[in-house]
Amino acid sequence: MGQDNFILPKINKEWSLFLDRDGVINIEKEDDYVRNSSEFRFCFNAPKAIGQLTAMFGRIFIVTNQRGVSKGLMTENDLIEIHQGMLKEIQMEGGSIDRIYYCIDLESTSPNRKPNPGMGLQAVADFPAVDFNKSIMVGNAMSDMEFGKNLHMLTIFIPSGKPMLALPNSLIDAVFPDLFSLAKALQKKKDAQ
Repeated sequence: MGQDNFILPKINKEWSLFLDRDGVINIEKEDDYVRNSSEFRFCFNAPKAIGQLTAMFGRIFIVTNQRGVSKGLMTENDLIEIHQGMLKEIQMEGGSIDRIYYCIDLESTSPNRKPNPGMGLQAVADFPAVDFNKSIMVGNAMSDMEFGKNLHMLTIFIPSGKPMLALPNSLIDAVFPDLFSLAKALQKKKDAQ
């Protein structure tokens, strides 16, 4: 499943989980943005996976670039409505997201736009117990992996329909087909403790 020498850590409530949104939690629209709640579709068993991960991790955050707002393709209220609906479904499966951080900035130089570390630094400012050395970043783009490594996190790549990258890759610690597979693997590790 990814880089063969990687051993999943033993997760406890000291750990934090950072999740990209599009392609990890919901199905990503090809060359477009999820512009409203009617276009939002969960990836395979994502709410159930987040429910399982909530029981393991101390904190779960979503960190998502949402340039479509500044491009005028949707409003910030549309984005908030999408997230409210998403959170409702996640909560129905016993999941909890501590905070959603999103960056609507157009410029790649924005400190908050992944791979820049701003959203992670906001999380540690809001939740001082966050330890990046006990954090995992899960994403489906190299900018997610760079974001994680910029903050010294473990990184897990989900291909979500994209061509698989050549491995090993120094930015990727492990690869899983989806969030549900990761949750199952972490639970198995926890059960074996």
